[in-house]
Amino acid sequence: MQRAFVAADMRRCTILAAALLAFVGAASVPDVHWRFIGPLRGGRTAAVSGVASEPDVFYIAAVNGGIWRTDDAGRTWTPIFDAQDTGSIGALAVAPSDPNVVYAGSGEGLQRPDLAVGDGIYTSADGGKTWTHRGLREAEQISAIAVDPHDARRFFVAALGHPYGPNAERGVFRSTDGGVTFQRVLYVDENTGAYDVVIDPNDPDVVYATLWAARQSPWETGEGDSFQIPGISVYKSTDGGTTWMPLRDGLPPLSGRSEIAVAPSNSSVVYAYVDVAHHGAAIYRSDDAGAHFIEVDHEQRLAQRGDDLASLAVDPRDPNVVYATNTSTYRSIDGGRHFTAIKGAPGGDDYHTMWINPILPSHMILGSDQGAAVSLNGGRTWSSWYDQPTAQMYHVNASNGFPYVVCGGQQESGSACVSSRGAWGETTVRDWHPVGAEEYGYVVPDPLHHGVFFGGRVERFDESTGQTQDVSPLPLRSLALREDRTQPLAFDPLRPQRLYFALNRVLTTQDGGASWDFVSPDLTREHPAIPAVLGPFERDDPARGTHRGTVYSLAPSYVHEGTLWAGTDDGYVWITRDAGRHWSNVTPPALTPWSKVAQIDASHFDDQTAYVAVNRIRLDDLHPYVYRTHDGGAHWQLVVDGLPEEPVNAVREDPVRRGLLYAGTEDGVDVSFDDGAHWQSLQRNLPPTSVRDLIVHGDDLVVATHGRGFWILDDVEPLREIAAGRVTGALHLFTPAVAYRVRRDTNTDTPLPPEEPSGENPPVGAIIDYALASPARLLTIEILDGDGRVIRRYSSTAQARAPIPDLDKPNAWEAPFERPSAQAGMHRFVWNLREAPPAVPPAEQDLPISAVWERTPRVPQGALLPPGRYVVRIDADGHAASAPVTVLMDPRVHLSEATLVEQYRLAHDVAVLIDRIAPQQGSEELVYELASLLQTVDGSDSAPTAQARAAYETLRARVEHRLARR
Repeated sequence: MQRAFVAADMRRCTILAAALLAFVGAASVPDVHWRFIGPLRGGRTAAVSGVASEPDVFYIAAVNGGIWRTDDAGRTWTPIFDAQDTGSIGALAVAPSDPNVVYAGSGEGLQRPDLAVGDGIYTSADGGKTWTHRGLREAEQISAIAVDPHDARRFFVAALGHPYGPNAERGVFRSTDGGVTFQRVLYVDENTGAYDVVIDPNDPDVVYATLWAARQSPWETGEGDSFQIPGISVYKSTDGGTTWMPLRDGLPPLSGRSEIAVAPSNSSVVYAYVDVAHHGAAIYRSDDAGAHFIEVDHEQRLAQRGDDLASLAVDPRDPNVVYATNTSTYRSIDGGRHFTAIKGAPGGDDYHTMWINPILPSHMILGSDQGAAVSLNGGRTWSSWYDQPTAQMYHVNASNGFPYVVCGGQQESGSACVSSRGAWGETTVRDWHPVGAEEYGYVVPDPLHHGVFFGGRVERFDESTGQTQDVSPLPLRSLALREDRTQPLAFDPLRPQRLYFALNRVLTTQDGGASWDFVSPDLTREHPAIPAVLGPFERDDPARGTHRGTVYSLAPSYVHEGTLWAGTDDGYVWITRDAGRHWSNVTPPALTPWSKVAQIDASHFDDQTAYVAVNRIRLDDLHPYVYRTHDGGAHWQLVVDGLPEEPVNAVREDPVRRGLLYAGTEDGVDVSFDDGAHWQSLQRNLPPTSVRDLIVHGDDLVVATHGRGFWILDDVEPLREIAAGRVTGALHLFTPAVAYRVRRDTNTDTPLPPEEPSGENPPVGAIIDYALASPARLLTIEILDGDGRVIRRYSSTAQARAPIPDLDKPNAWEAPFERPSAQAGMHRFVWNLREAPPAVPPAEQDLPISAVWERTPRVPQGALLPPGRYVVRIDADGHAASAPVTVLMDPRVHLSEATLVEQYRLAHDVAVLIDRIAPQQGSEELVYELASLLQTVDGSDSAPTAQARAAYETLRARVEHRLARR
């Protein structure tokens, strides 16, 4: 999942502060990367396509997770869009006449409260290997693309337009030159966009399109969140899109979201799904190419969710076989009169779209809220979406255990807690589980009770029993209490038995949800007014703009018990100093109604400082807003210099280094080393996706993305030192973080196949970060023990190992050889806490069964050192630096220091015997026995057995005897 870099986009190429840039003399990218941990469960996928001539090749687009390709019918998926500026995709199309030509429309194209917008059209001429941005940047949401079946350069785009405001770049666009230029060919006004566009597969001059006037509201309370202006929705062109006529006969005179499907085997048969706002939807059929329609189905299971889910597809060979997506996917074999569910599940998988191979109709793909699924047998069985790392997470919190678990609500699916480290050398499906919270919510681990989690609005999950209890303060709906899709939950760090929860009022419990107390009045605006962006859609609002907001963010103080900050989604900021008895409105003057206070972070260093992230996308404003106060909210400063022109969802202060800030935006992560005065990208290999929340947990930065799951940046100590201005000299060695003596992989069975989806474990060993002002001819890293003895040495000029001859498994299982870099810039190297491996000839080396694809070290390895204090020493052409590194024992292992030292000494002694005997000709069998003993002694955290000690003595005697005969 490494992200390719775009050279022209300096925001993605630099993360170092000005101090470090001056130090190295040029922009530099540190040799570190983000790692994905999970969950391994798909997210909302609204666009799918395939290649007719290559029936195992399919494309999918997660609405905020980029574009993925499979060439094995969904067994594995590869991201192919991560080098672009957006991950939000609403439309995909492969040119029928040239499968190398792929079109992508950005912006998810769905009117939803958690949507992400895009930046126009992208094209690929090489099957998705490379992409070019082609325009329509202001369309923001593109929901459909149709390509001429005979001309790969001619295509149509349905541009839905801004979801939260009017704009002109919407409607149906046509390009005849592969996207170099566009012509708008169907347009009504600045409030009406195009939702669907379809070309008759038998006559490319015949084009159908649907228009939809829709607008999302700034509030998310579930009542009147989305508005429509009904109108004529279905249109047809018979001259290649130059002129259009409305299709009226048999269709509702005024309607909303609509979709069209033309039967490939008989173009006279046209199906339409038409939604009528507030009245439901129906399926219509025409047998004369749209001249007349008749209603064929309006049953509730197909009529529901007409403004969200429904789509149609027709079998390429039989015009009477039609498919309809909704909460389940349905098939009719009698022209739409009767439907049978063929895929779905309790709870609603929520299907959005379908593509059927026109040559091989048994091959098809579905896009749903759960991910994508492929069928090769006409829908009888389907592939899994538990192999797509495209989860849409809302928030992130982490437990205090080891390894810590990362938790949050997952859109459409529920919730997930994912281990930050898997026992099998990677995170797999074994390393995460749901915790009973609803999809939109926070999940917060109980800091006093291991394995207990609170989430949603509010549920309590006990890991020991696997059971969930509803402890909500709202057992019944109340007109006086309003709730959002996602309501804040936070434990008080200074009084950890106290859990805060907020609706439009703040509540607290100190008995795990058995009882609740209100600690605030209604903190929202009493009369927030009607936002101007609604425009004419206000007429569709039965409440006439009298909606009120909710409390959207909470931030308990880290330094003063009783201080609590609260922010509302209608644009207020409050503070209490006495646990809720009195509240003060400290809203920044610039905040207008419905400026959503997405996140507040109270300072870890004083009680007067706080940072606020404000998201105004719901006011059709994509600018970044981060506010800072150092006087308890009396004065605020807008601190956004260097942030990208996109909304900010979260801002956090580093708990160790004052003034070091992190921001999660709609496209990634940014960092400030000077208290927000200046920002720069911290993107590195993190895919472009909406970062909805982030936290600093210990030395790690953890983010919740709304399209690619959870990611971790291990060890931010270098960023802390940059913020402190301590990066000086020709060579700088950053203070190493505490390292844990953890087994790389404890699996003793057959390893997981590389086709199984997985996340990445943290580095195994001690992380060594350093920076060079200029290239060095030779750089060495030495590890010294407490007696000053060099126990491991690495060199920038080290030669790669000779390959293992006649290896009886694919070479790709082996981890690549690594040497420290001597190039200018910042670098990361990892010492694996072992001595150098014994000098076993390559022919006697192997890869262990505890293997991870592309990450498996050869065996035998050097002896694993015991916990203790070591020294890292670096030399670069005579410039030297050193620093201590502390190695702690895996907290889950309970062995005495003496036992660990005994184990190390025996392993060390065995390795020494190998080094002594290996050069001797004819010693292969003895080397093999010694290597096997070394793995036995060093294979687990345990005291050496009497048998192992006896075997050592036997082998030592044989070595001494053989050497004596030399």
